Amino acid sequence: MRNLPAAIVLTLLVAPVSVFGQPDERPDVLFIAIDDLNDWVGVLGGHPQARTPNIDALAARGMLFTNTHTAAPLCNPSRTALMSGLRPSTSGVYQNAPDWRTLEIFQDIQTLPRFFRDSGYRTYGAGKLFHAGTFNPNSYFGFNDTTAWDAFYPSLGRQVPDEIRPHVRPANGNPQSVNFDWGTVAADDRAMGDGQVVAWSEQQLLAETGSPRFNAVGIYRPHLPWYLPQKYFDLHPLDDIRLPATIENDIDDISEIAQAQGQTGDLLPMELHKWVLEAGAWKEGVQAYLASISFADAMLGQLLDTLEQSGRADNTIIILWSDHGWHLGEKARWRKHTLWRDSTHVPLIVVAPGVTQPGSRSDVPVSLMDLYPTLTELAGLETPTHVEGDSLVPLLKNPRAPWERDAVVTTFGYRNHAVTGHRYRYITYSDGSEELYDIQTDPNEWTNRADDPALEHVKAELAAWLPEHNEPDAREQ
Repeated sequence: MRNLPAAIVLTLLVAPVSVFGQPDERPDVLFIAIDDLNDWVGVLGGHPQARTPNIDALAARGMLFTNTHTAAPLCNPSRTALMSGLRPSTSGVYQNAPDWRTLEIFQDIQTLPRFFRDSGYRTYGAGKLFHAGTFNPNSYFGFNDTTAWDAFYPSLGRQVPDEIRPHVRPANGNPQSVNFDWGTVAADDRAMGDGQVVAWSEQQLLAETGSPRFNAVGIYRPHLPWYLPQKYFDLHPLDDIRLPATIENDIDDISEIAQAQGQTGDLLPMELHKWVLEAGAWKEGVQAYLASISFADAMLGQLLDTLEQSGRADNTIIILWSDHGWHLGEKARWRKHTLWRDSTHVPLIVVAPGVTQPGSRSDVPVSLMDLYPTLTELAGLETPTHVEGDSLVPLLKNPRAPWERDAVVTTFGYRNHAVTGHRYRYITYSDGSEELYDIQTDPNEWTNRADDPALEHVKAELAAWLPEHNEPDAREQ
């Protein structure tokens, strides 16, 4: 154990016994993030043509949470919230800036990997875990917690490796941005950025470095741009592609502020959809996204195969999550940046040997904020007092266990929130406008029922879960 303050050492010595056994038998953790992955995976049924055999097989090994929502529909605030344990409304981190590490509120907080490292785990990270980007030298490093890792790939000073790209960009002919792009590259999987990240992570899984260990892997696809080997496009023939369900005038019954969600920066969601329609490229875009999901699934399969080879699978907690969802023409837009379900609903799978039952599932509303306390409890560690999520361990043990929390909150910008319950979703904006959707009868959120007198009690029940405090936007500090 490293030279830790006496108080921390005492905490470790008296920590509760892990559900896996004695503290000196704590489980390893394989923590896998997939960037920009919505519910287009086989087990969630978000798109009928999704091909995700490895994600589906992982769900069959443990518990699938079917009603999981992000803390924020954007990379930096989502990942900062999950990793720190502080909701966006608490920290004021609502956008991809500022760098969370510069804010006073985080100075005395241990991030999730840092907490595991301070608790005696060996920590290894690779790829996009905290916010970062590719194809831009200014974003390679991102906002990594460099104090959290014993080793990191490509390095502590850089989260994502170089990517292979077509010789001419944009490859799809889009004149608006080289990043809203897709096309094929002639490369082996291991030469791709994700291939490099996974190859290094496999080495750590196989290394004889002792346990317990916390291995975190950030898979970048299906984040834009969608450059992939041809074989992944071939899995989804263009002529057979099915477009997502949409209707005319979908957004006519919502407020101006709601319609304007995400309409900033150089990749305007509705302008992108306008180009897609004019270029006749909708099927091509859906194909490229599905192909990117299949590529990410293949990367996952390599990791899981290597874990089996390591001989430690029976004592390894596996967490698979995505930071937020993605629009592909729904609500007349592409990308994320909204409080609608397409942008907030994400996959979450937990495999905890000896705790989860193979093939189990839970439909209660849960949040990515719940991962921090879930992992600490599974590892037999005291959850830090600042963490705002709830441990999912009772549900992992018994999917039908009583669960008092009826809803979870997603935040996008100052005082804009979506509250997701078992059946309804309530959205409220900073100007006081509202939306209410019955997901049971209207899963596409086409009909805003916020003004329906018969549902006033539903709005009131969901509104009770809204944050009591909304920290001002940290960009203005």
